[in-house]
Amino acid sequence: MTRVPKTDSAAARVLALGGLLAGTWLSVAVAVAAPAAAARSFIVLREYGVGSASRAQPYLDELLRVVAEQNHWPKATGKYFSERASALAFVREEKPDFGILSLPAYLALKDTLQPSVIGEVLAPQAGGRRYFLVSKQAQALEGCVGHRLATTFAPDAKFVERVVAAGAFKLADFTLVTAQRPLEPLKQVIRDEADCALIDDAQLAATGHIERGSELRTAWRSAELPGMPVLAFPRADAAAVKSLKQSLPSLCTKAKQACGSVGIDLIQASSDERYRALLAQYSKP
Repeated sequence: MTRVPKTDSAAARVLALGGLLAGTWLSVAVAVAAPAAAARSFIVLREYGVGSASRAQPYLDELLRVVAEQNHWPKATGKYFSERASALAFVREEKPDFGILSLPAYLALKDTLQPSVIGEVLAPQAGGRRYFLVSKQAQALEGCVGHRLATTFAPDAKFVERVVAAGAFKLADFTLVTAQRPLEPLKQVIRDEADCALIDDAQLAATGHIERGSELRTAWRSAELPGMPVLAFPRADAAAVKSLKQSLPSLCTKAKQACGSVGIDLIQASSDERYRALLAQYSKP
């Protein structure tokens, strides 16, 4: 009886080995070809603040280093601005993923940029949460109306009249005195170059550090407003947005020095609902 060589089992082993090797190389190839996690970009716009953008930039860089570390991103970069026009140009050209905007800028640019609110910055030293009329003589709003008013917020009349004043007054009710620098309105009232000054909480806090600042008294105050919103722009993917929002409450714990240097007490998660009423107030005819 003639024996048939058992070549089938040998062939099967060769094929199996070949398949294993092919699968191994395919896995390696896929791993090599897998795209690296994307870096994320940010913009911060703080208008009317004390201090310059160049001084704030290093602290923003440190804050974003921690943001990247928390969210397992290879890198997070950002640019700090103090003027709206240059910030808007940056957004249009660079198309950042996320941003932090001062409240007036957010309200003005909401329809243009279509961002979603994912957080809120609580920074009393940065100002913008409450506004005041201060004077040496006036004891109420009526004592300022019809008189000289110094303020750095005059260029944003819509925000002042609809949100800050909430209809209580208009800038046309005063004789406006030009002021450029944050502390200038206070000094103009002290020097009797203006009768009242419209300032925010950061400027009010500065009265304790300027000569004769104790002479100023509060004649009127606004309601407290939300802090600066943390925003996700349309280009940001859902996974990155979710990750960043979840990491916000612990950010200033891990970047305590950077947050403290720019006056941030806390960054908390938030949503569009927090700002909905103000948007309606800002946009009404």
